[in-house]
Formats: sequence, C-alpha cells, structure tokens
Amino acid sequence: MVNLTCAILTGLALMTGAAEAEPQPVDGQLLPIEQNIIMYTNHERTKYGLKPLEVDWELMKSAREHCGWMARFRRLVHTSRPVAENIAMGQSHSSEAIRSWMNSSGHRANILNHGHTRIGVAAFRAADGTIFWCQQFRR
Repeated sequence: MVNLTCAILTGLALMTGAAEAEPQPVDGQLLPIEQNIIMYTNHERTKYGLKPLEVDWELMKSAREHCGWMARFRRLVHTSRPVAENIAMGQSHSSEAIRSWMNSSGHRANILNHGHTRIGVAAFRAADGTIFWCQQFRR
C-alpha cells in the first residue's frame, strides 16, 4: 500500500510539472543558494560603500512564492506586490544571476539603492531544469 501511495504521489508530481528547489525552502531558514544570492548582493553593495541588506522573512516568503510560481509556469513576470524586484531565468549559478543584474541599469539600481535595507530572495528549478531567480527589496 505504501509503494502504491508513493507511486501515485510521484505520478501526480510529474503530471503537474511541479518545480523543485533542491532542497525545499523552510520558513526561517535560508537555503545555501539563497545565502549565496544575499552574499553576492551584499558584496556588490559594500564595493560601493553601501550597507549590507538584512534578510526580511516576509520578503523571503514573497520571493519564494513568486519565484516558485514563475518556475512552475515557466513565465518571467514581475510580482504585483509593492516591492522593488529583480527577476531572471536561465543562469546556472547565483553569481551569474547577480552579474546579469549588475549589467542591467534598472536591476543594478535596485541592488545599489541606498534606501533599501531589507531583502528577500529565492531560486527555483523548473521541471525542464531552468533556474528562476528572484530578489525583492524594501526599506
């Protein structure tokens, strides 16, 4: 019976095309990939004399939900929430995502905005292996 239940759940997950992060995020804990996004972001900020951003758990929840949605539906779309946001897809490492944002004037402005003090981030892998990235900022 247990094997049948596992087989059914596996089949349902495959049919829905559910995106997976490796491992799944847990409230109140940063995944290594999320730690890297924040580390690289704060490295860029400190290079320009700005204070590092602090993790905001409401923004983490928002970024995770939005990034998971983008990966599940394979759509790169900004959130409707009132936050500054950087999104990307296709980069294989967090350093590549940061580099692409820093090479874009609008995304760079979000990262280097001296008014931003808090950050939430996420990365999710779509069923086809594409990684989706999200940063959200606020004061």
